[in-house]
Amino acid sequence: MKSKETFRLQLGRNLRRIRVEHDLTIEDLALECGLAYSQISRIELGRINTTAYTIYLLSHALKVEPAEFFRMDKP
Repeated sequence: MKSKETFRLQLGRNLRRIRVEHDLTIEDLALECGLAYSQISRIELGRINTTAYTIYLLSHALKVEPAEFFRMDKP
């Protein structure tokens, strides 16, 4: 099983990859979700754990299934 830190880092990389694929800045995504820019940045950097509700907001804004953030096979 992966460590908590490894999991947070992978989740953050997945979020960043998906955001970039949708051609959005962190600021754009923050406005779309109603979240703080700094919160999204900390998630992408793997510095914080996030809530299921935040994952829901991000997935809704990015029009992806929440499971996309949890794929551990993507670089």
